[in-house]
Amino acid sequence: MANLKEIRNRITSVSSTMQITSAMKMVSAAKLKKAQDAITAMRPYAEKLTELLQNLSATLEGEVGGDYTTQREVKKVLLVAITSNRGLCGAFNTNVIKEIKNITDKYQGVQVDVLAIGKKGNDVLKKTHTIVENQSAIFDNLTFDNAATVASLLTDKFVAGEYDRIELVYNQFKNAATQIVKAEQFLPLAPIEKGTAVAGDYIFEPSKEEIVMTLIPKSLKTQLYKAIRDSFAAEHGARMTAMHKATDNATELRNQLKLTYNKARQAAITGEILEIVGGAEALNG
Repeated sequence: MANLKEIRNRITSVSSTMQITSAMKMVSAAKLKKAQDAITAMRPYAEKLTELLQNLSATLEGEVGGDYTTQREVKKVLLVAITSNRGLCGAFNTNVIKEIKNITDKYQGVQVDVLAIGKKGNDVLKKTHTIVENQSAIFDNLTFDNAATVASLLTDKFVAGEYDRIELVYNQFKNAATQIVKAEQFLPLAPIEKGTAVAGDYIFEPSKEEIVMTLIPKSLKTQLYKAIRDSFAAEHGARMTAMHKATDNATELRNQLKLTYNKARQAAITGEILEIVGGAEALNG
C-alpha cells in the first residue's frame, strides 16, 4: 500500500484535474448554446433554398446546372474532412478520420486527395493522404463569407476538371450527446427528378434558367457553411459530454483515493496504539 504522502499527492492531482475538466465542461456548454442556436436557425433557410432550386430545376426542359452537374468518369476524388482545431472531445475527430479512410478504401484504383478543415484531421490524415489544402483557420472567424471562399475554391477545382467528385465528411449535430458522421456529395450536383413542378402561376424575372444558375453557387456555399456549422456545434457537444464523463471519473477516483487514505491512516494510528500498549505492558511486566 502506498504511504500517506503519496496518496495525498494523488488526491491533490486528481482534484486539480477534476477542476479543469469541470471548467472546460461549463465553457463548452456556453459555446454549445450559441453554436446550436446558429445551426438551428440556419437549417430551415438551407432546406428551403434547396427545395426552391429543385422545384425550379424540375420545371425546366433539358439539362440544367451547367458545369456543376457534369458527370465524369471518377478518376480523382477530393474529400473535405471537417474536424476540429482542438482535442479533448472524445471520438469526434476519430470518427471523421475513420470515415475518410473507409471512403478511400471504397475508391479502389482512384486518386483520393483531402482538403482539411480542422487541425486535428490535418495532422492525422497528412500521414496517409495527400492534403491539397489546409483551411483550418476558418474556425478563427467562422462566417459565411469565409466559408463561401472555400466553397468557391472547391467549385473552381471541379469546374476546371481537377477532380471528378467532391464529398464533404463531417459530424452532424443531433444533440449534445449525439453526433452523426455524414458523407455528402458536394459536386457534381445530383440529377434532379422531373415532374415536380412549382405549384402556382408565377412570373419569373429574369428567366428560370438564369435564376437556377444564380441559385446553384449560393446553394453550394450554403451547403458547405451548414456542414461547417453542424460540425462546430457537434464539436462543443462532444467536448461537453467528454468533459462531463471525465469529471465524473475524476470524482469517483478521488473518492476511492480518499477511502484508501482513510484506511491507511486508520491502520497507521492503530499500529501506533498497539506499539504504545505493547511498550506499556513490557514496562509493567
